Order: sequence, then structure tokens, then C-alpha cells
Amino acid sequence: MTFIDPQSEQDPLEVLHRVFGHSAFRGLQEEVIRHSVAGGSGLVLMPTGGGKSLCFQVPALCRPGLGVVVSPLIALMEDQVAALRQQDVAAAALHSELDPDEARAVWRDLNSGQLKLLYVSPERLTSEGTLARLDEMRIALFAIDEAHCVSQWGHHFRPEYRALPMLAERFPAVPRLALTATADPRTVQDIQRQLGLEDSPLFRASFDRPNIMIGALARDQERAQLRGFIKRAGDSSGAGLIYCGTRRKAEQTAEWLRADGQDALVFHAGLEPAEKREAHRRFARGDAVVMAATIAFGMGIDRPDVRYVAHTDLPKSPESWYQEIGRAGRDGLPAEALLLYGAGDIALARHRIQESGASDEQKRVERQRLDAMVSIAEASTCRRQILLRCFGEAAPEPCGRCDICLNPPKLFDGTVPAQKLLSAVLRTGRRFGAGHVIDVLLGKTTPKVTQFGHDQLPTFGVGRDLPESAWKGIARQLVAQGALDVVVENHGELVPTEAARPILKGEQQVMLREELVAPLTPLGRSRARPALPVLGNASADPVFAALRDWRRKTAAAQGVPSYVIFQDRTLAEIASVLPADLDALGKVSGVGATKLERYGDAVLRVLRECE
Repeated sequence: MTFIDPQSEQDPLEVLHRVFGHSAFRGLQEEVIRHSVAGGSGLVLMPTGGGKSLCFQVPALCRPGLGVVVSPLIALMEDQVAALRQQDVAAAALHSELDPDEARAVWRDLNSGQLKLLYVSPERLTSEGTLARLDEMRIALFAIDEAHCVSQWGHHFRPEYRALPMLAERFPAVPRLALTATADPRTVQDIQRQLGLEDSPLFRASFDRPNIMIGALARDQERAQLRGFIKRAGDSSGAGLIYCGTRRKAEQTAEWLRADGQDALVFHAGLEPAEKREAHRRFARGDAVVMAATIAFGMGIDRPDVRYVAHTDLPKSPESWYQEIGRAGRDGLPAEALLLYGAGDIALARHRIQESGASDEQKRVERQRLDAMVSIAEASTCRRQILLRCFGEAAPEPCGRCDICLNPPKLFDGTVPAQKLLSAVLRTGRRFGAGHVIDVLLGKTTPKVTQFGHDQLPTFGVGRDLPESAWKGIARQLVAQGALDVVVENHGELVPTEAARPILKGEQQVMLREELVAPLTPLGRSRARPALPVLGNASADPVFAALRDWRRKTAAAQGVPSYVIFQDRTLAEIASVLPADLDALGKVSGVGATKLERYGDAVLRVLRECE
């Protein structure tokens, strides 16, 4: 039986409480939802974890007719459909991996008017057969999720999204809601133009995710850095993501993590389909795993209890990085993000842009985005302020929740060391990588140094006043600042650029960061911001553990992810207030009417057994 009458009109707040178990909207949700219920279109910019799904699910349930949600990912469709069915909402998905019987069942429910929400891929939606069926139906709204995919400037451009502008022409009376968590000002304008939303409102929520502590370190002893990060940021019940730049590195990372005793999985586009499905299934069902993956994994991940995200290589843009770290802490609880990077990452990314077949304008934009990402990695002031500026948002005060705020780096006048390093690069003939140049500066008589006679150069040994680690940092920072380039295709040779000339002449001062060797400071309270919501001692509470065990078994029996039954946050609140009856349980956030009816007695039984 359908929980919501497909042809009836509903009040948004009543639907929010009855179906989803929440007593109030958050942030811009109510403004967006009431605008859509009234028949309005618009573009919604809201960070991951900010509640975008409710912005189209609630209006679809409130308005008469079928809500159609365009999504680029099968996994995302399936997760959201599973969650809606838990709340007794008639939802289904149409995609290429449905077997014929499942597809026929969806079409049967669609034709009979039983469905309230239909998730569909853009290519399936725009096929003439699907459009012809929709022409005959009453449509409540079209929601275009991951709307940045429509823009050539977006970091996940999907050509099939370019067919979606026809929705405005074919269904002019149906509201269209485009939603994305990652779009810089250029991409926002392109989305509006492509989808015909120039005259519709732009709903822009803050992109700030204060529950995620962000930090970056120069990559040095990567495995030790990751081990320390996982030990601090990991959680016995949550999951972690480690993004790697290549398939091989993802496989190697998963391998050594397993040797360390971690339950580590690997995911990349080169795996067999069955391997990818199994890895995704284990991650999605709520197992406490570490996923080592390329960027092929993650867009649309709905799991709320990812406690950390690490990158072992520099992302190509702030948009990519923001979306990937945004997969942590979707439940609003503390999470952490760590970026490890090196000078080679910067050089390789610049080389790839230059050698790509993109237009000159596209290359210019990609270089700007890479430079913005480098500025975040090499920041000496609040990283979050720099990140938010990339999305057109001003943060007037330092965040207090990044490594720079918690452990400010010291700056020093690095003009003389920069001149020494640049001079050594020139005197060795601009033919060698950073390792050899640093050996010359440190006065090391290695076979290579003596072979080329570089122990006779004026720069031999002039850098003994600084340790090798400091020289590595100076070289990386000069690459980041554009004074040095790295010839990627020729063994990483260092080559001075035009920007090096005024430095060598003493016409330009160079301020450098002292290299930080201490680990990232753990997420703590900031005097500038209120304390974050936390689970407290819930993870050690036997009642909470019993509830999670019940949830795990219940989810396994139904073949759904654990978090679609109840999120950790809801279980923690239940364990804290210990409701004695169904009425009290129904007041817990996240317990809607359907879940109360379906699971209420079982939850109360678990509580009684713990007494």
C-alpha cells in the first residue's frame, strides 16, 4: 500500500514529521520546498550532508502526481529508493542494470499510478518511449540531482545531461529543481543557462561543513602518515575513504592496509563488474571498512557515517576535493579530511592540462582551478576561508577547525634559501630532479654528484645550514609559487621559470612556510564556534551496541544498508533517552510514523533486554 496518495496534496511540515521523523526543516530547506510545492523552479546549491534530498522528496510527496528524479548513478538511485521504501513511500528506479522482470514491474507500477517517486538516468529519461509515457501522466516535479554534470565547466561533466533542457519545452508547467553540492560561480551560471533557469531563484546555502576538520601535509613517509591519521580519525563503527591517483596505487594501498589488520577494500574502474558490485555492497551496507579507491568511487554515496577521507595525491580542483571530502560526516558528527601532496603532483597536473586536447579557454579555466587547489594545499592562513572563497562565499573569521587554525605555521623570509636552490638548479644545467639538486646544496659526495663534477660548483655545500626535509619543502613551495617547473616527461627535472628571475636578482622577497613535522591536531572545540554534536560515549554504551547489533541483523535480513533502518545518530538518542513506550520513541528525531510502526516494538524489546 502506498503511504502517500499520489494524487493528494500534503502539507510539507506534516510530511516531514510523519514520513521522515523530523520536527523541523534545516537551513534553506523550507524555503526551497515551499517554493517547489507552489510550482516554482530553481537551482539549489547546498553542501553534501545539508539535506538536498528532502528538498525534492518532500515537494514530490506534497504535490499531486509523480516526482521524477534524474540521477547519474545507479548506486545512488538504489540507496535512495531503499530508504524511501523503508518509510513506505512508493519509489522505484529505472536504469540499465535492472533485469527484465524488475523493469516490467516498475513500468507496471508506473502505468497504474502506484508510484510516487521515480528515479531515472538521464539517457533513460530522454528516450522517446519514456517521454511518451510521461506525457500521459501528471508530473509533480522534475528534480535534476548532481546538476553540475550538465556543465562543461563542472568537474563531472556528463554529455547525456545536455539533453535535459528539453524538459522545460516539453513540460512547461512542471516545476524543475536542479541541485548540486559543488559548483563555482562559472558552473552555476552554466547550469542556469543550460537548464533554462536564468529567471528562477538561486537558493544558495553556506558551503561550510564545520563538522569536518580539514588538513594537509607534504607527502613524506606516506604510509606512516596514513597510519597515524586512521588511528586518530577512525571509528570502530564507521568507515573511511582513501583516494589514490592511480588504480595501481589504490590496489597497493588496500594491500598494505590489509596487512596492517584493516578491513580494506579496493575500487577502481578497471575491476571486474562483480568485484566492483561486491566492494560497493560491503561499503553501502554499513560495514566498518576502509575503501582505497580512485575517483571512480563515491559520487552519490549516501552513507552517513564515513568518519574520514584522505587523499594521497593532489585533486585537480577545489570542486573535486570538496565533493570528495564531503562524503565524510554526512550525519553531522565530527569527521576529518587529510590531503597529502607533493611537488610532483602539481607538476603532473599542470603537464596534463597543457597536453590535453581541450580548448585554450578550457585549459585556462583548468589551470585556474589547479592554482586554487595548490593555494589551499600550501596555505599559511585558514584553509576553510580559502576553500569557501572558491565557491564565492566569504568567511569573515578563521574557522578554528582546520590544521592551520589549530597549529599555525611560521613564515620566514626564504629569499636567500630560494636563491640558493634556484642557483643550484641553473648551475647543474637544469637537467636534474630535486633529489640531486638538494644533494649538491647539502655537500653530499654521491657518485652522481662526483660523476658530473657538481662537487666543484660554487653552490656545493652552501645549503648545509638547513636539513634535507627543509630543502624538499622549499623546492615544493617554489614549484607551487610558479618559480620552478618540473619536466614530468623527463624524470622530473627542475627548470626555473620567468618568475625565478626577480628572485635571483633580489628584486622580489619570497616568504616560505617552515615545514610542519608534527601530525595534524585532532578535531577539538573552537572558541569561535559552538561545540559540534557528538555521540559522546555512545560507542562504548552497551545499549547503543545492542541497538546497532539489532539494526545490523534487521538490515541483513532485508538486504538493505544498515543506515536506512536508523542512522547512528538516531540510535544514540534512543540509547540516551531510553523511551519507555511507543509515544516516547516516536519523539526521537529520525523515527517517522512508518518506522515507528515497523520497528517500534523491536526497539523497545532491545531496550528492555538491556535493563
